[in-house]
Formats: sequence, C-alpha cells, structure tokens
Amino acid sequence: MNQKRRNIVTREPEVMSGELVFAGTRVPARTLVDYLEVGHSLDGFPTVSREQAAAYLRMTLEVAEGFAGVRPA
Repeated sequence: MNQKRRNIVTREPEVMSGELVFAGTRVPARTLVDYLEVGHSLDGFPTVSREQAAAYLRMTLEVAEGFAGVRPA
C-alpha cells in the first residue's frame, strides 16, 4: 500500500484482527460504509475525519474506474 493510501486506511494484524480500518482509529472501513449507506452521518464516528472519509471514497472510485474498462474473459 503506498504512503498516501496508508494515511487513509491501514491493515495491521493487531488492530481489529487485521480488518481494514481508517488510519489512526479502530473503525473498520466496511462498518463506516455500512453506517453511511443506511443514512447515518459521519458524526457517529468522531475518530474518522471528514478528509479521511472523502479520501477513502475517492480512492475506491479510482479503483472502480480502473475496473470499468476491464472486460470479463
């Protein structure tokens, strides 16, 4: 994982059993996405900054855009 992405999310075996979490927190990325998906606000996660959440969404969009041009075999 490059340094820029490491500032957004991390995965360490000793933190939340190795789940992908927002850097500097114990908040799993999946949990936050699920929480937002049902209509809750980011305010429920005070340890995750708005900048981190926005950067994560941009990062996932970049990955999705990379797959958009790939055709199944």
